Amino acid sequence: MPSPTPLELLAPARDADIGIEAINHGADAVYIGGPGFGARDKAGNEIADIERLVRHAQRFHARIFVTLNTILRDDELEGARRMVWQLHEAGVDALIVQDMGLLMLDLPPIQLHASTQTDIRSPEKARFLQDVGFSQMVLARELTLAQIRAIRAQVERATLEFFVHGALCVAYSGQCFISHAVTGRSANRGSCSQECRQPYTVTDAAGGIVAHDKHVLSLKDNDQSANLEALVDAGIRSLKIEGRYKDMATVKNVTAHYRTLLDSLMERRPELAASSDGRYSFGFTPDPAQGFNRGGTDYFVNGRKDDIGAFDSPKHAGVALGHVARVKAPHFEVDLQPGLQLHNNDALTWWDRQGELQGVPVNIATPVEGSGGRRWQVEPNLPLGQSFAELKDLFPGTELFRNRDMAWERRLAKPSAERRIAVDLTLAQTPQGLSLSLKDARGHRASVELALELQPARDAARQEAQLKDGLSALGDTIFAARRVRLALREPVFLPAAQLKQLRRDGVAALEAARAAALVRLPRAAAVEPPVPYPEDSLSYLANVYNQQAAAFYARHGVRLIEAAYESHEALGEVSLMITKHCVRYSLQLCPKQAKGVTGVQGTLRAEPLVITQGKERFTLKFDCKPCEMHVMGTMKKSVLRQLKAEEPLTFYRRGTAPA
Repeated sequence: MPSPTPLELLAPARDADIGIEAINHGADAVYIGGPGFGARDKAGNEIADIERLVRHAQRFHARIFVTLNTILRDDELEGARRMVWQLHEAGVDALIVQDMGLLMLDLPPIQLHASTQTDIRSPEKARFLQDVGFSQMVLARELTLAQIRAIRAQVERATLEFFVHGALCVAYSGQCFISHAVTGRSANRGSCSQECRQPYTVTDAAGGIVAHDKHVLSLKDNDQSANLEALVDAGIRSLKIEGRYKDMATVKNVTAHYRTLLDSLMERRPELAASSDGRYSFGFTPDPAQGFNRGGTDYFVNGRKDDIGAFDSPKHAGVALGHVARVKAPHFEVDLQPGLQLHNNDALTWWDRQGELQGVPVNIATPVEGSGGRRWQVEPNLPLGQSFAELKDLFPGTELFRNRDMAWERRLAKPSAERRIAVDLTLAQTPQGLSLSLKDARGHRASVELALELQPARDAARQEAQLKDGLSALGDTIFAARRVRLALREPVFLPAAQLKQLRRDGVAALEAARAAALVRLPRAAAVEPPVPYPEDSLSYLANVYNQQAAAFYARHGVRLIEAAYESHEALGEVSLMITKHCVRYSLQLCPKQAKGVTGVQGTLRAEPLVITQGKERFTLKFDCKPCEMHVMGTMKKSVLRQLKAEEPLTFYRRGTAPA
């Protein structure tokens, strides 16, 4: 019978403590930033902390990946190389990388995973990355199920990974330069300023306002909860949760949510199995809506939709709570939905008449007498200097939401999950005394013996129950007894202290056996002779920022290699973002939407639009054949002057590839 196909739930961690809780709440693997060179520059971790996380993960045969997914200058390569060796020595399983220059360095035999920043949208690109030595690759979030299947057909060795939850970058990952152009902070260098979350006014070619002060580049959050089985059937084997800036409660909650869904899928599909060990019990009911989110979308997995944007606000509105019933300063009263309660320090939100999100924390919440707990009086916790009258558009009938639930947060601040590995225990009689054998669900075995002169049991039934109960008492370990068997020739008496010591020795022996069986997978070998890259020329979009990266592409047949946008050579008006999201489509202004509509067909054209915010101005151009949008703009002169004055000239420059 063939072995089950392993599925990996991959969770994020801002630090080692969050990573440990991600493992406890169901992650088969965790990705975390190292001391430097990660795409979240404020989420770095020291080697010692990562090693602590590795030790915890290895107990469950879970894996730890470290992000080294920025583009690097020439003077940074040696520091990155040394860091990789330290991570390997700490037990890290894989690196998530963007910069191809790393493949030219003297690296340890650690697995390499292609970051989403490498922009994998085609079977040809995916096949190339597999053939140069990547064991796993994160496909672009914008892909459909059909596109994923096409990539799977060409990639037979590498594992395909896909984001199933979290924030969405509006641009293809690795193809966003707007932050660098406006602020000098490069997304490809781990310091995105999130210009996509800003409000813009959209105007047409005639200067007419199409949308005023709307977050037209801001997307809802990714939620593939309903599509997990379809993604697995399309070829995805690693299901990734976004969020290396997320807090512990969010990581616990979302990881537990997807663990529950995947376990349900695997129960129905025995040909699928988790890639790590253990079963879970949670002290709460997972609910992703409780954490920060901008509303959910499954994006393009099932085709293009017009409701993927979070245009009104990039903030978290929260969960529907009820309606304002009465307003009388300094309080207001709220009629709650059935079954809900308010708590001191909750946070409430509502939409004002201009469509802007307003909010206020709760200072004191009190149930109104005689309302049966349905109506509550709220004393808001107003910021210093703000009056009650300044709570904008808070009227009777206003719908209220809650984006901070203190009862929920208190619940998740405590230990909230247990992860246990099922184990069978057999107590047997030997010529010297007793032996205890243990076998876990993966077949790992251990056995220990206790030499002693056995005494017959006075009360056989009672002693048998005590032995089974004593062997099952695994509460302070990572194991849970599945079956306990007594293989004794006759009922015997065993003092509780000796039984406890025998159980402890057995557990230690099984943990040692599991540790000895743990194998770190080596780096995949690259195909020789070197396979050609799918193209023979590269623009700034390839993010070549150092000589080693240029040499890598030259080795694979690329003849003309432009420098990265961060080299400040690709100036003038260029694509600062390339997106599958189309503002025209979302605003019902796409010519394709007008087909067959009487009085509208033929009147809409894919002409450029302009978005502005203050002094910032960008042109939206629409490439209808691939159905993509380009956000066009130039680097601010003040930013360019500052960067050229501050940044050392130790990166690749435009020109033909080195020999």
